[in-house]
Amino acid sequence: MSELVIASNEADAHAAEAVRQHHAALARALNLRTEALFRAAAGRDPAAAEHARRDLVDWCEHELVPHALAEEQALYPAAFATIEGRLLVEAMLGEHGVITGLLREVADSADLLRAAGSAAALRALFDSHLTKENDLVVPLLAATPDVSLHDLLGGMHQLLGEAAETATPGEDKVGTGCGGHACSCGEVDGPGYPELDVRSVPHAIRHATIFGALESVQPGAGLELVAPHDPLPLLDQINQRWPGAFAVAYRERGPEAWRLTLERTDA
Repeated sequence: MSELVIASNEADAHAAEAVRQHHAALARALNLRTEALFRAAAGRDPAAAEHARRDLVDWCEHELVPHALAEEQALYPAAFATIEGRLLVEAMLGEHGVITGLLREVADSADLLRAAGSAAALRALFDSHLTKENDLVVPLLAATPDVSLHDLLGGMHQLLGEAAETATPGEDKVGTGCGGHACSCGEVDGPGYPELDVRSVPHAIRHATIFGALESVQPGAGLELVAPHDPLPLLDQINQRWPGAFAVAYRERGPEAWRLTLERTDA
């Protein structure tokens, strides 16, 4: 993928980079589920394969498909309005149709190996689709002076139903004890999990970026999160999506950054 996006302003440059990060998280999450289905189907374990298939289909229905529909409503019209983007958007819309068709094949196939094959085709097409968005659609929008990529992503944020960060201070509903601690236990250093710094990610897709990263966290592993404020609403949303799955420990509480460890503890 191209590493350079020429944006008309700094906000759009940050937005373009955030899109790349979110796309990478989506691709990782889909790849993990596709590989799980392949392993179970190839191992002739029908119960495990069916579980992996349902997990993949559920994730696509709740994450991939809503993301694609939000793009159609928030991003694609602006790209379609440009001379350079019209044919590109028509092709991208066609790919959305193929992606949903492959998803139906994964969900409906009576043969789990065929379902795994359809999942592999879906993954390959989605990877190619994201490359076009990263290298063609996003740079086109970011470089168009009368288009604000940052504002368009705000539209996607609303379409995807992300809650506004307006919770009352103190309503921390995730974790107990030192899991979300304000104690003086002296705990500072994290366990060395990968770090996700979302301070430069536009608010419109910040939560979606984090959710995509957490999708890839396996039980016993974790993520170091760096946020620009105390992410109490985010923690509440995480607990709603994965009830009791993540233990939360604060490493730093502002004023420039809030650092937290999110460790997956469910089996």
